[in-house]
Amino acid sequence: MSNAASVLSRLQKRSPAYGLPGEFYRDPAIHALELNLVFYKEWLFAAHTAELRETGSYLTLQVGDFPILLTRDRDGRIHAFVNSCRHRGARVCQEPHGVAPRLVCPYHQWTYELDGRLFAARQMGSNFDKSRFSLRRIHCETVAGYIFICVAAEPPDFEATRRQIEPYVLPHGLHEARVAFESTIVENGNWKLVWENNRECYHCARNHPELSATYPDRPTITSTVADPVVLEHWNTCEAAGLPSQFNISADGQVRASRVPLLGSAVSFTLSGQAASAKPLSDAIDANLTVGSLLLFHYPSTWNHILRDHAVTFRVLPLGPTQTQLTTRWLVHRDAVAGVDYDVDELTRVWLATNDQDRHIVQENQIGMNAPLYEPGPYSEVTENGVRQFADWYATRMQQRLRAEAQTDVA
Repeated sequence: MSNAASVLSRLQKRSPAYGLPGEFYRDPAIHALELNLVFYKEWLFAAHTAELRETGSYLTLQVGDFPILLTRDRDGRIHAFVNSCRHRGARVCQEPHGVAPRLVCPYHQWTYELDGRLFAARQMGSNFDKSRFSLRRIHCETVAGYIFICVAAEPPDFEATRRQIEPYVLPHGLHEARVAFESTIVENGNWKLVWENNRECYHCARNHPELSATYPDRPTITSTVADPVVLEHWNTCEAAGLPSQFNISADGQVRASRVPLLGSAVSFTLSGQAASAKPLSDAIDANLTVGSLLLFHYPSTWNHILRDHAVTFRVLPLGPTQTQLTTRWLVHRDAVAGVDYDVDELTRVWLATNDQDRHIVQENQIGMNAPLYEPGPYSEVTENGVRQFADWYATRMQQRLRAEAQTDVA
């Protein structure tokens, strides 16, 4: 299925009650369409502002064919660029993280300011105009400690997303936190399988013993309609000034909601006790049971934000059947490892859960690779989150495919 018109036709004919056809999880041509129509056009979560705390700090990532470079300049501003030298195209920064007064391409030593301007290019002759060769800029926005990027020439408006995310996340102080630990793994499955596996807990009790010690797997826990336990939790948090009720954007791309943990649990640990003795933020009442703030922004991030720490996830496709998942654990910026928290205790639950999901997704992909695979119906009880994600994906792809077709005709 390499023709865009065929993909559009198949999406138009799909039954929303059933999963996507198998070719959407394995076809290289569909994967190429998804890069061009989704990942190269949407705002994507890239990193946290906490990772670029000091002047000269930078980090790199790869979005499809785009090498990306983020920097913080001398005025404290965060920038995003294509990580490609304007001379012969080599990556200017090759390490995942670093700090430098200026950015020096290792190939021919073209040197750039932290705001992307070309500072020096040796042996280029007297007629060379360095002002014409700044790094290519990428759209960049920050909100409540999150950095979003968009490689499109004309990005979607970000303000609606900002208004939705900021009230929920800002009280937790992630803009003043720091990353205590980071893990990156490769899951041998399509990026949509990674998302779909995350969007339900149908599988949790059997597959995630560590997570199930504190996270409820009731079918309604992330439903659009709260059960009495969730409703009571919402009311308690809202009364304390924390936005908590289920909130979803009009297009289905952004979702936020607070959910209670099991029993007296306050964090994702085997005991349910706090993983860090120092709360993320002093702005939240110490006596308030906040549970976990769930935040989803398709196609690149889901998040669990608790009182004592936050766990954030970034999803980036590496190919039709490979996905990179980067997980970060954030704590209060003054929390000290070995004093306020133990790294093993902080990360144990989600390192185990991620590895379990890695195996699940891999096995799911192997089964979907079968030419005779046909999707079955979603569970009306436990898989409304999966269906909502698939509906968002199918709708967005159809919108973009139609727009591309109209452009081609014009």
